[in-house]
Amino acid sequence: MAAPLQGLVESAPGEGLPAWDPGPRGRSVPWWWVGCHGGAGASTLAAAVGGVDAGPRGWPVHPDQGRSRVLLVARSHARGLEAAQLASRQWASGVVGNVDLLGLVVVADAPGRLPRKLQQWLKLVAGGVPHMWTVPWHEPWRLGEPVEAETSPKEVVRLGRQLAQALGGAGAAAR
Repeated sequence: MAAPLQGLVESAPGEGLPAWDPGPRGRSVPWWWVGCHGGAGASTLAAAVGGVDAGPRGWPVHPDQGRSRVLLVARSHARGLEAAQLASRQWASGVVGNVDLLGLVVVADAPGRLPRKLQQWLKLVAGGVPHMWTVPWHEPWRLGEPVEAETSPKEVVRLGRQLAQALGGAGAAAR
């Protein structure tokens, strides 16, 4: 598991996501999906793969030394990549305690390839997290069709399998 780079990476006060206490219920959560910004796709991934969407609250941090496993989620547009970069810098600086960052999931904001500028930015952001997954554009989700593992893109199914394997079958990742 990757660890923060305390003292090597700076995070400005107020930069990144807030922290909140998930309470006793949070201990049974296999992992949290934390949206780096509104509309990132955290609730969709929770429905397709398992785990729990942290909602708009930010980092689920147990004050009593319990650990939260977190996957950051962002869209592939400029605002999403900026938010992911800020959140990953915040984690890397060590100011977010008691969080095991599993990685970042970047959800396509449009069909097709990313423009070169965004590809380069995505590569930079990916260097600041333990692992990165990408989820392609999926038109049925845009049209409001039910989110199910069976009809999700193969990249989402693969993500679920990798999480289940890495975490010893925790959650319903291999639905």
